[in-house]
Amino acid sequence: MKFGIFDYVDRRDEPLAKTFDERLALLRAAEAMGFYGYHVTEHHATPLAATPSPTVWLAAAARETHRIRLGALLFLLPLYNPLRLIEELCVLDHITHGRLDIGVGRGISPHEFKAMNVPFEQSEAMFAEGLEVLLKGLQNDVLDHHGKYYQFDDVPLPFRPYQKPYPPLWYGLRSAEGHERPARHGMNGVALGPADRVALTLANYRAAWKRYADDPKRATSPVKEPIVGAMRVMFIGESDEAAERLARPAFRQWFDALAWLWVRRGDFPPIAVSADYDEARRAGTLVVGSADTVRRELVAQAERVGFDYLVLQVAFGTLGHANEMRSLQLFEQEVMPALQAVSARMPSLALA
Repeated sequence: MKFGIFDYVDRRDEPLAKTFDERLALLRAAEAMGFYGYHVTEHHATPLAATPSPTVWLAAAARETHRIRLGALLFLLPLYNPLRLIEELCVLDHITHGRLDIGVGRGISPHEFKAMNVPFEQSEAMFAEGLEVLLKGLQNDVLDHHGKYYQFDDVPLPFRPYQKPYPPLWYGLRSAEGHERPARHGMNGVALGPADRVALTLANYRAAWKRYADDPKRATSPVKEPIVGAMRVMFIGESDEAAERLARPAFRQWFDALAWLWVRRGDFPPIAVSADYDEARRAGTLVVGSADTVRRELVAQAERVGFDYLVLQVAFGTLGHANEMRSLQLFEQEVMPALQAVSARMPSLALA
């Protein structure tokens, strides 16, 4: 089993430079603990994320680390000039010495699209065409494309990615379409939501991966066997009571940041995590407690849901850096070995 960090880098009541420095310290600690990957988000015009340009943040993260893989979940393709993104990703892949992972998506917030002056109602078509252009550009010396949204005529691409033929692609697994597209293109996948829903999502994704084994779109993918992940918000304290005392207000502040732009526009985000702390705990999307409690809950989820990559949101809201670092340390010492033992005794689930 692999472990990863998912990071919104949500705004706090402190200088942003302090938040950035502390997040990089947490990232260095995760690398030292053997974490496989670090994934940052992309959001705009909202306190939910202080990394609206993931490539800038990941370039900084690359200089602070040496082994852990770095990427975004997700780059919102409709919000980019594809040529500019291709060039930035190539540069970033070389800065990381081939540790770049490229998550791609269309986005779910019409309010962020409006802020960027991009028509949300066209985002799905723009995403599909943008992905086509991205894959062309990462694999060729010249970019030629003539579509509805993007036009490129004999554009030289003087450098290519460090990884050949291109860095692994990642996708957020949501709907039925969300199973098929990553399977056809050979992408790794991560799901979010209640445990039963995630179990079904991952089963459908694995089935789709087998179903599209011979799809021409997958022929050049560097991913030959998918990483199948689940994302969980997690905090470990010295006791159940101490953990909840810190996590409950922290979760509230984080979710308020998540919903902030939506609420400002008279709306509410359609996310698979409940705004209610207790409901999120019951659903398994939020795992909080002592090391014993968190170990028991995550082991049960690993056995029931069937993920082989656990992506943890360990920094959120008002928790504070010291508490987040202690939580990560307790995870490494008290929880990670039990999850690795579960993985070792379970049959391979990759394409089961």
